[in-house]
Amino acid sequence: MPKRRVKQEAQHGKGPHKRAAAAKSEYRVFVSHATADKWLATMICEKIEAPEVGATAFRDDRDIHGGEDIPTGLKAAIESSDEMIVLLTPASITRQWVIAEIGMAWMTNLRIVPVWHYVEPTQIPEIIRSNRGYSLNDISQYLEALAQRVNLK
Repeated sequence: MPKRRVKQEAQHGKGPHKRAAAAKSEYRVFVSHATADKWLATMICEKIEAPEVGATAFRDDRDIHGGEDIPTGLKAAIESSDEMIVLLTPASITRQWVIAEIGMAWMTNLRIVPVWHYVEPTQIPEIIRSNRGYSLNDISQYLEALAQRVNLK
């Protein structure tokens, strides 16, 4: 799909970017995760989208539909997000897509928040190792800080 068409579809709420093309006043969080961690990612998205926090979450398995170009959808969603949360687990730390999403977010100067579960701090990808992150057991601290950022937007 030509880039111009992708941009037009994103602006008009069509194609794989319709959630990513939401109103600018929404605070958007890209949730990066391995397929094996879909249940955890789903639970995190529910917390992010709860009224107490009020952000909009993007999760590829939910927001990119059959027949849509996955890399294009991911890139558009990252570019239109306000921050990224990366669920780091034994399943995700070696996944190429998770590493690629971190790289895309890093290149666009997006806030990247690592959340780890059964992963040692030394296993966090070096590019985000110095970022303030949270153990999954402390996800409520992240959600409180996120709610504050949502209210500031």
